[in-house]
Amino acid sequence: MAQNSRKKPNILVTGTPGTGKTTTSFSLAEATQLRHINIGELVREKNLHDGWDDQFDCHIINEDLVCDELEDLMEEGGNIVDYHGCDFFPERWFDRVVVLQTDNSVLYDRLSARGYTGSKLSNNIECEIFQVLLEEAKESYPEDIVVALKSDTVDDITRNVASLTDWVRSWQPKA
Repeated sequence: MAQNSRKKPNILVTGTPGTGKTTTSFSLAEATQLRHINIGELVREKNLHDGWDDQFDCHIINEDLVCDELEDLMEEGGNIVDYHGCDFFPERWFDRVVVLQTDNSVLYDRLSARGYTGSKLSNNIECEIFQVLLEEAKESYPEDIVVALKSDTVDDITRNVASLTDWVRSWQPKA
């Protein structure tokens, strides 16, 4: 798929659970009229998983099935993909990769409020402390398309959506 065949950009919004990916993606989709694709919901709705992980209390996604399901939509363009991982998506799919980052104390409160406990809570906090998803994004995509954005407050999210909306409006397909 040549990137210049798309009329609208594709954006990946990633980050540790609880950083505001879905809130940001939903608001950005409303502001830009791009399609919001929540990978967790897609996996549940279309059974794109290999069962349940009892330790982490979540589905074990089948990355190949997810990519096969998304290929045509991504080629078409105009998508905001919302997921806590990023290293299995093809590099050619995205024009911007947004890594949301949240202060550890804020993240702890958000995840605790969601019912995260034990290793699920501690592993996610450690991922944020060590900036695992930012490093994963930088290793998986050209660094000039990766941007880290602070996502501690509603004001941060509003600023991020405004900034990304401006980026979408100024985006031009590469020749």
